[in-house]
Amino acid sequence: MTLTRRQMLMSGAMAAAGDPLPNIILILADNLGYGDLGCYGSSLQRTPNIDRMAREGMRFTDVYAASGVCTPSRASLMTGCYPRRVGLHYTDPDGAVLRPISSNGLNPDEVTIAEVLKQRNYSTSIIGKWHLGDQPPLLPTRQGFDYYLGIPYSDNMEGGKIQPWLKIPSPPLPLMENEKVIDAPVDRNLLTKRYTEKCIELLGRNSDRPFFIYLPHAMPGSTPSPFASERFRGKSRNGPYGDSIEELDWSTGEILAALKRLGLDENTLVIWTSDNGAPLLDPWHGSNGPLGGWGYTTAEGGQRIPFIARWPGKIPAGSVCRAMATLMDVFPTCAGLARCSPPSGRTIDGKDIWPLLSGRSEKSPHDAFFYYYGPQLQAVRSGNWKLSLPLKARWVTLPGKTQVAPLALYDLEKDPAETLDVSAKHPEVVRHLTALAQKAREDLGDVDRPGKGQRPVGRVENPTPRVL
Repeated sequence: MTLTRRQMLMSGAMAAAGDPLPNIILILADNLGYGDLGCYGSSLQRTPNIDRMAREGMRFTDVYAASGVCTPSRASLMTGCYPRRVGLHYTDPDGAVLRPISSNGLNPDEVTIAEVLKQRNYSTSIIGKWHLGDQPPLLPTRQGFDYYLGIPYSDNMEGGKIQPWLKIPSPPLPLMENEKVIDAPVDRNLLTKRYTEKCIELLGRNSDRPFFIYLPHAMPGSTPSPFASERFRGKSRNGPYGDSIEELDWSTGEILAALKRLGLDENTLVIWTSDNGAPLLDPWHGSNGPLGGWGYTTAEGGQRIPFIARWPGKIPAGSVCRAMATLMDVFPTCAGLARCSPPSGRTIDGKDIWPLLSGRSEKSPHDAFFYYYGPQLQAVRSGNWKLSLPLKARWVTLPGKTQVAPLALYDLEKDPAETLDVSAKHPEVVRHLTALAQKAREDLGDVDRPGKGQRPVGRVENPTPRVL
């Protein structure tokens, strides 16, 4: 067999067989807050199926998205790297997130979870929002996925808006199958239902080989009135936002039931999480409680997210993990479970958290976590301590509206809402976290400097709309 250049980047992919390779389902909500699920304290919407996942598996309290906004967060999830490392922290001319008909996207030279798992003959599918490039060379079918059904960018990017770099209107929001648009404009009220039905269809089709299904939902999303199918509209106590979450919960229940029905339940790891926290919208509807702040920021409420993992007999039921972890850890953890190694010859920021998931360890594999707002490093966490860095021009919107920000130190175990600065009492902690931040600037860069460890964003020339 002739190996591609990407395949040659892999090492240890053909490790000796032991137990059957696990199936993996990765469910990602869009802009869902830390406090929006029953098992995280919500009483506004009903989430019995997701809550059951927590009772039957492990609920994490301190998992972070590597960004408070979706394109960078999803790039880090797929590659196991900070967004700045792969060039998708902030792009020109898109800004914080990729826009329709963009030249930018995840570099084809990057290696995704799907590509790693393909080395072990996994069937790989994505059903949902990609948002890492809408041009053919940047689509998921060119990034290790056998099958794609979903929208290429956010569901709030409706057609008709002029794209300034092309001077043409963007097309209606397309639903794509593989590399072809099959519906435009897609009815966003039906997205969760359609995605769930396709996911269950794929479960039945791939029951004789290991599979990886990535299910990045479009809901609850960032539109003022989130979407849901007729069965769920008007049914929650939290308006359209709650309706969309209750349909996400229904979707989860349908998938879990299908795994049981097909005899796949005991060999399938299911992860349920969100790409970032709930943003502050008008009208307000999401909750990040008890954390402080909102999505699209580096506050705890912007980047700390719900994270639940279930695998009967492998992950201790009813367990809670309080160790710090990140969405970047999904990549090396899945690779390890599939007896693959992450790609060699490049830095991967995520860590294998199977020791946490299996209950064998309670210690975080991370010495530090770095909070970037677009191109700017704004905070660093180590242990329970979070240092908000002193900045003369702290970005507070993207692009670049700034304000002066003082140094502040928070004990997140006692103060997850970030209300009490204790820096004066712990100067040694401030010095330690300041030194960690300097190392991050050298490696990943900052708003005023490139990092030595950065890699280029993917780009195509002459982008064209995705149309029927």
